[in-house]
Amino acid sequence: MDQAVGWAPARTRAPGIVKTAFVHRDTQDAVAQLAAALGPDTLSLVVLFVSGNANATQIIARAADRFAPTPVVGCTTAGELAGDGYTEDQIVAIGLPATHFETRAILVPDLNDFSAPDIIHEMIRNRTEMGEARPEWPHEFTFLLIDGLSTKEDALTSELALGLGPVPLFGGSAGDGTRFGHTYVLHQGRAHENAAILTQVRTRCPIKVFKTDHLVPTSQRMVVTDADPSKRIVREINAEPAAREYARVLGKDPEQLDTFTFAAHPVVVQIGGQHHVRAIQRVDENGDLVFFSAIDEGLVLTLAEPMDMISHLGQEIGALTQSAQPDAILGCDCILRRLEAQQKQMTGALSEILSDNNVVGFSTYGEQFNSIHVNQTLTGVAIYPPEDDGHD
Repeated sequence: MDQAVGWAPARTRAPGIVKTAFVHRDTQDAVAQLAAALGPDTLSLVVLFVSGNANATQIIARAADRFAPTPVVGCTTAGELAGDGYTEDQIVAIGLPATHFETRAILVPDLNDFSAPDIIHEMIRNRTEMGEARPEWPHEFTFLLIDGLSTKEDALTSELALGLGPVPLFGGSAGDGTRFGHTYVLHQGRAHENAAILTQVRTRCPIKVFKTDHLVPTSQRMVVTDADPSKRIVREINAEPAAREYARVLGKDPEQLDTFTFAAHPVVVQIGGQHHVRAIQRVDENGDLVFFSAIDEGLVLTLAEPMDMISHLGQEIGALTQSAQPDAILGCDCILRRLEAQQKQMTGALSEILSDNNVVGFSTYGEQFNSIHVNQTLTGVAIYPPEDDGHD
C-alpha cells in the first residue's frame, strides 16, 4: 500500500471561470486542501473524481460537510484527468461558480428499481425552475454519473431520453481502477453503489457537448449467436465459442486474450448510420466474453482498427478550440483508451494535449452520449467564456 504523502497543498491550473484542483489521494486533509484551492467564490456545484484506491466514503462525507451548503457529486475512477493529463491516485475537484452556473442534481438510488416517468418529471421541473431563475442564460447540458458495474447504463439512458428534450447529455460510468470490484457514485455525503446521479446545468457560458473515438470499422464482421443480454455475456460468435472465435478472427491465441487485446481490437455496431463501440471487458473462465455495454443475439459486430491516438486527439481538440479557446473541458475517457495509450507508449504525448487544453475529468468503465451508452470514447463538454464576462 502507498504510504501517506502527508500535508501538501492542492494543485490548481491558471484562474478561470471553472475552478479545478488536484491532490494525491493520501494527502492529509485532502478535502480541506481542495476547498482552499478552489477559492472563496460561491459555488453552485462541486464535482469530485476520486481514485478507486481512495476511501470514497470518507472523502464524500468530509466534502459534503466542508462545502455545505454547496451540493457535492462525484464518483470513483479508473484513473483521473488532472493538471498533467493522465494521472492516477488523485482526487480531482471541479467547482462551478454560481456567477456562471445554475445546477440541480437528481439521485437514482436503485438502478434495479427506478421510475423513468418520475425522473423525467423531476428533470422537466428542474429545467423550468432553472429557466425561471436564470432566464438570461441560454445554455444547458446534462451530466450523468453511474455505477460502472451496474450493467444498467443502457437501460437508464434510453429510458430518460424523453426527458432530455433539446438538452445534450454526456456522462461516464464510475470505475475501480482495473479491479472491477466496487464502483461508487457520490451524493449528499454518501457513496452509493448501483446508483446514478443526473446533474442538470444551466449556464451563461457557451458549451459544446461532444463524443469522439479514433476507431475505423473494417470489413470483418461477426454475428452474436448466443448471449445473455442481462449480464452482457456473449457465449457464441458465428456459432463458435465466443473467445475462441474472436481470437481466430484476430489471428491470436485465445489463451493470450487480455485487456490490451480488447483495447487494440474493439468491435463496433451500427446505430442510426453511426458506429458505436461495444467494448469487451474480459474473458470468463468458460470462454465467454463479458462486454461493457448492451449486447444481444443476432447483433452484427464489426471489427475496428484504431487510428493514431495522438494525431486524432489533436484534431478533435483542435475542432473544439477552432473558434474560441474553452475555459475548461470536462471529459469522460474510457479506461480502454488509457490502456491503449500505455501499451503504445503514447501517454505522455496525449497528456500534453489534454493538459494544454484544460481537460479535466476521469477514466471510465463506459460513456454516455445523449440516449446511448458507448465505450472506448471520450465524451465531454467544452465550456467557453461568455462574450459578456461581467457578473450579475
